[in-house]
Amino acid sequence: MKTINVAVIGVGVVGSSVIEILQQNKDIIQARTGALIVPKIGIVRNIHNKNVSIPLSTNIDDALEDPEIDIVVELMGGIDLPYKIALRALANKKSFVTANKAMLAYHRHELESKMSGSSIGFEASVCGGIPIIKALRDGLCANHILSIRGIMNGTSNYILTQMSNNNTDFTTALKQAQKLGYAEADPALDINGSDSAHKLLILASLAYGIHAKIEDIIVEGIENISLEDIRFAYEHDYSIKLLGIAKKQDNALELRVHLCMIPKDSMLAKTDGAMNAISVIGDKVGESVYYGAGAGGNETASSVVSDIIEIVRSKTAPMLGYVADFQHGLEQNMVLLPKDKIISRYYVRLQVDDKPGVLAHIANILAAHNISIQSLIQRKPKDLDTHSALLLLATHTCAEVQIKKALESLEKLKEVSKKPYMIRIESL
Repeated sequence: MKTINVAVIGVGVVGSSVIEILQQNKDIIQARTGALIVPKIGIVRNIHNKNVSIPLSTNIDDALEDPEIDIVVELMGGIDLPYKIALRALANKKSFVTANKAMLAYHRHELESKMSGSSIGFEASVCGGIPIIKALRDGLCANHILSIRGIMNGTSNYILTQMSNNNTDFTTALKQAQKLGYAEADPALDINGSDSAHKLLILASLAYGIHAKIEDIIVEGIENISLEDIRFAYEHDYSIKLLGIAKKQDNALELRVHLCMIPKDSMLAKTDGAMNAISVIGDKVGESVYYGAGAGGNETASSVVSDIIEIVRSKTAPMLGYVADFQHGLEQNMVLLPKDKIISRYYVRLQVDDKPGVLAHIANILAAHNISIQSLIQRKPKDLDTHSALLLLATHTCAEVQIKKALESLEKLKEVSKKPYMIRIESL
């Protein structure tokens, strides 16, 4: 029976779980592959206190230059060094498996061009244990993908759930997420939308063959949400979620990450806590929803090992789902829709002076930008001074450029005492 040797670069929570799965489940893996898959070496920054049962080294060359290593698994994080490791592994005719969404967000197409007979697996890079990569690349490959909408970050979803279900303020909910291990000490990538954006870009390559960069798309986080926004959403039968959205219109593609008000009876709205969920609509299959743990050692490691198994089974397919000479299909001609041309409805929170005429000024500014108000509520929260009030409004459909210019004008009004805050309202 053939032996396949694996090197694991980065033996943290996920790396340790990969080694454990390969060892503890070797019988079932062997039965499903017809090969013995052996974790031969782990590469770490510090050998001390690593409780694993394989040899460890601090020298990456021990993995990349060993002719007996067949598959290199990268789980160290970062962008530049993992990219260099991937290039060296492929140059040495080794297959490469990674969970690194940030690196792939910047270098996925360059890596595909360097495969040259080797294989690349990256199922664990998007939503941990959910097999969304294989779903798009294999299960739904006969479909034109009309849209992808997903909760792709468990940390932000946990915070929003605590705010919605328990009336917890943002700061307290973030501290709870950090205490439970859902959020890092520096949670910036999770709460500012970057983590979700990295994942969305990977999915967009698979679904549409488009090479977009994070700088090209709308990326907003959850840092400025308040309990007043949560309350407004609840009263209007919405739930607020941080979504990654890809939506096709003819040959133009919207890509965006931001808070959305979505119908509270939708499946995405019912996804609470640190869980992830992704809705995919294909032109033939209709909607399918993928739900599960978006992070965690065993969950992410399960996806890593599934890539290893797929490579060992010698299943060959283009990394990003499109053959290199595909030139004339609809998806290959896809262009990224400019940010300002995105169409949506919007929720706006304004802190204003509580005096006559203010609402008229605001309505005039919105009208000047061809924006009409669908609903409006005025509130007097206890923490505001007696001369201020909150105006919470929802608009009818308008273009992104219209709402941006309107918000700029509203911010300049002397009666507006705080920068306006906006959330898009997404129809599912």
